[in-house]
Amino acid sequence: MRDLAERLIAYEAKGEPSPQRPGSSRFPVCDRLGPHLMTLMGTAGFRALLSRALALACEQAAWLRAVHVKSDGSMEGVDELHAQLGADEFMEGRRVLVAQLLGLLVAFIGENLTLRLVREIWPEISLNNLNFITGDKSEKAQ
Repeated sequence: MRDLAERLIAYEAKGEPSPQRPGSSRFPVCDRLGPHLMTLMGTAGFRALLSRALALACEQAAWLRAVHVKSDGSMEGVDELHAQLGADEFMEGRRVLVAQLLGLLVAFIGENLTLRLVREIWPEISLNNLNFITGDKSEKAQ
């Protein structure tokens, strides 16, 4: 999941708006996934999934505890934290959150549907050499 999360974040970073621009997102992968997942499971379902991913991600990036998912599925508290954190620490939190979100998707809808959804949203990204099962086992062992 982490490898896929890094690929998606790197891709989105290429087209990401300047952080000084009003309304720019700090989690563009979640923003792009949101509308597709809301279509699949409704706004409440997406909010629940993102909230759970956030709770799981807090174990590896404690600063995410100050972030909250609003009723519309957007996240609040991110801009304030971004100003206080170093770039590497913030990026690690992004990776962890996206990896957890993708992991939950695989758990709930399966690897094939998750990859299909990712391909639909990001057709340009290579999904070669992804092995969710092996990756998850090795991550647990570390």
